[in-house]
Amino acid sequence: MSVDDLLAKYSEPIAELGHRLRSYIKSQLPDIQEVADMPANIIGYGYGPGYKHMICTIIPSKSMMKLGFYKGSELPDPMGLLTGKGKVHKYIEIKKKEDFDNPAVAELLAQGLKALRDRIK
Repeated sequence: MSVDDLLAKYSEPIAELGHRLRSYIKSQLPDIQEVADMPANIIGYGYGPGYKHMICTIIPSKSMMKLGFYKGSELPDPMGLLTGKGKVHKYIEIKKKEDFDNPAVAELLAQGLKALRDRIK
């Protein structure tokens, strides 16, 4: 199944938010690979196979999207955007377009890319 199929399971406003968020991610991370994981109900973004090459995920829910970061607990987050109780994976709650239309989100994506490059050296 595709990313469109995954997002189609949600209300139109939430699905539209997901489509906007994925466009944003692709604009910030050129040539990023996008993979829908239907059983896990997430969309993964990376530059190769598996978690080692992952930068972030979109985690849809009925009321919002979460922009998750692989090893987000290790990323610099001076604006305090990252939340979540996980020891490794952290996320930003996205309830409206303005939530990711923030330079600090672009900086987290850039830090995620830097962390990926450091991991695969």
